[in-house]
Amino acid sequence: MPEGSDDVLLVTSSAFLRAEVERIVAAAGAHLRVAADAAGASRYWDGAGAVLVGSDIRELPPRRRAPAVLVGLDGEGDSLWHLAAALGAERVAVLPDAAAWLADHLSRSKSPGPGGLVLGVTGGCGGAGATTAAVWIAQAAAGLGVRVLLVDGDPWGGGLELAIAAEQNPGLRWPDLAEARGSIDPAQLSDSLPVAGGFSFLSWPASRDQPAPVAAATTVGVLDAARRGYELVVVDIGRRTEPLQAFAWDCDRILLVVPAQLKAAVAAVRLLQEFPPVEAALLVRGKPGAALDGSLLSDAIGLPVQGRVPELRGVAAATESGRLLDLGKRRGVRHFAASVLDLLGDDMPVGGPA
Repeated sequence: MPEGSDDVLLVTSSAFLRAEVERIVAAAGAHLRVAADAAGASRYWDGAGAVLVGSDIRELPPRRRAPAVLVGLDGEGDSLWHLAAALGAERVAVLPDAAAWLADHLSRSKSPGPGGLVLGVTGGCGGAGATTAAVWIAQAAAGLGVRVLLVDGDPWGGGLELAIAAEQNPGLRWPDLAEARGSIDPAQLSDSLPVAGGFSFLSWPASRDQPAPVAAATTVGVLDAARRGYELVVVDIGRRTEPLQAFAWDCDRILLVVPAQLKAAVAAVRLLQEFPPVEAALLVRGKPGAALDGSLLSDAIGLPVQGRVPELRGVAAATESGRLLDLGKRRGVRHFAASVLDLLGDDMPVGGPA
């Protein structure tokens, strides 16, 4: 929150939302001010430490900063995320499940500490190579001495740990965290996760079992702890609506991997409609000189190009056999990953040599 302000502004005309948020704000030790609509909220907006907007609100005061959190209720479905994108909200809290997270979020917002960069990677179309790019970026950052966590964001992806031959590495997987609620200690999270290639990872198990559901509040708590415990968190998001809703909203940036093909560009444009209001860029996969080059893809999709994923023989086979980390040591791959990390600039703290 801005220095000297413990006020939380809630904009809603819902008596039920107001009662829920009053209890949460009290637990966070803050003072709540409520406005029924945008007109009534306008005079308090800029002076509030945090602004929460209820799911019944459809417009905001003009020329005001984006609300910190859109607050909605369980059962409102996908409409919450579509509304949050339209309003430019930074986070989504689905009550009552996210009550503990929201209280913790408001408490920590009063004295924010240093946090790492959360970088999302997703494919513009099926088979684009997002997992490959995410692994190589995490591996390269770890080689620079950065504390890195690679997160498997797709429970239907078969288990990211298979691609790095780490399914036997000891540590927690997503189902082990299914019951976690509220604040998670960053050090405990870091100590409990498996390691491969110099970085920690959190994967869905590589098994035939039906993926155990993990609540949205748990996902948010894990990513908050990851941000506080690591300098870089790379999230392999996946392309389904559920992973995008669960992970994309907590990313500082999103990289969209797109093959240099017209069909892939069309699919990527459609996927962008599911993105939250967060900075995004393209990773183009294809050989230099392809008919649909980076500049044409950028114009067609409406995003800048941040790097080019090298086309290597045997990537699919390496993914199947768990040898992606071996390919990540090649000069072309290291050059690609280093260029991506360089463009992240000052947003990502870089440690000393590993």
